[in-house]
Amino acid sequence: MENKVIWITGASSGIGEALAYQFNALGAKIIISARREKALSDVKNKCESPDNVAVLSLDLTQFESLESITKKAFSLFGRIDVLVNNGGLSQRSLIIDTKFEVYQQMIDVNYLGTIKLTKHVLPNFITQKSGHFVTITSLMGKFSSPYRSGYCGAKHALHGFFDALRMEHEKDNINVSIICPGFIQTNVAKNALTGDGSALQKEDNATENGMPVNECAKEIISAIKKKRFETYIGGKEKFGIYLKRFFPKLLHKVVMKSKVR
Repeated sequence: MENKVIWITGASSGIGEALAYQFNALGAKIIISARREKALSDVKNKCESPDNVAVLSLDLTQFESLESITKKAFSLFGRIDVLVNNGGLSQRSLIIDTKFEVYQQMIDVNYLGTIKLTKHVLPNFITQKSGHFVTITSLMGKFSSPYRSGYCGAKHALHGFFDALRMEHEKDNINVSIICPGFIQTNVAKNALTGDGSALQKEDNATENGMPVNECAKEIISAIKKKRFETYIGGKEKFGIYLKRFFPKLLHKVVMKSKVR
């Protein structure tokens, strides 16, 4: 990772923040993005080598701004080697109780904003004849559970798009890695939207008892170095991937018996 230029979205907290610290410690130049510039500045100041960190605020739902922000990002260090699409938002509510506008927000933040940013970065990667898209989805992008319908739908969509991108641009020496975390100790549940669009503002047991975020970041960096197509991170919840593939009815029973909320 030394001297690589890595752009991380959703870098003000959670997985993105942990990745920023670890990439920086490995000698990479990093660009950190999120909506809250003050929080990004705090992350920069906590980095081992803050001179190798650039702060670039963005809002993934402000689609019209993403082209100019991408140009600014490439100007900061002269190139970008890796784009980590980590910005996102979760949801906790039953389908019957969830306003359509919440589903729109799930798609705008988790899918369309990520696609728009990727589309602006792609021509630069083609010109460079190199580049690596790393997209943080979720195990919920491979199978579903109650209370997360909008989140699961948006994360599933990312898999379809980025698998196609990998196939279309392998010829351009562009790599695509899809990272699927399970329960990680972040604020993802606290920040999740409820049915009316307000934040949940409380943690769930599965997240509280999940994998430490620094350990998750280490596994992500290992997957990036190895240019893995797809990586599953977490505890026993990872086995849901294989149950879904080979024993979908058994997975259904397991999920229904678990405390998924």
